[in-house]
Order: sequence, then structure tokens, then C-alpha cells
Amino acid sequence: MTQKYQAQIYVTLRPSVLDPAGTAVQSGLKHLGYENVEQIRIGKYIEVTLDASSEAIAREQLDRICDQLLANPVIENYRFDLQSLSTSMNQAGRGE
Repeated sequence: MTQKYQAQIYVTLRPSVLDPAGTAVQSGLKHLGYENVEQIRIGKYIEVTLDASSEAIAREQLDRICDQLLANPVIENYRFDLQSLSTSMNQAGRGE
């Protein structure tokens, strides 16, 4: 029997990678008068709903999905929160 899971995936640039989009937003904020903003890093937020026979299988699939498509492992890190839609329990996962 399979269960339905929902994952909230966060993909961010590695700290050593420059973020020109974040720099542009920070510059725009300074022009708007927000001088107190020290740093902005831009990332991606993705929601995935999937069926899996267990939480472990869902985590394995999500790791592969992130590594193969959603994140570039050379320049990005990802993490995800996994929730069983039938039990509504929050679980965390990391891919760093």
C-alpha cells in the first residue's frame, strides 16, 4: 500500500557561489531606503506531492529528484521537509 507525501523543497546557492540576482535585489532595496539589509540570497521553493510505499522510499526518491533535476549539486544545496498527508507529521531532510 502506498502513502501520499508532500515535500517542500528549498534550493539555495552554495555560500561560496556569487549571487548576482541577490546583489541586484539588495541594491534595489538600498535605493528604496532599506540601508539596514546586509545580504540577500535568492533561491527556489518547490512543492512535490508523490506516492511511496514508505517514508524512506519517499526520501530516497526526493534526493534523486533534487540531485538529478531540481538542484545543480555543483553550485546549489537543497533541503526538504517531508509530510505524510495521511498523518500530517513534519519531517526534515537535507542534501548538502
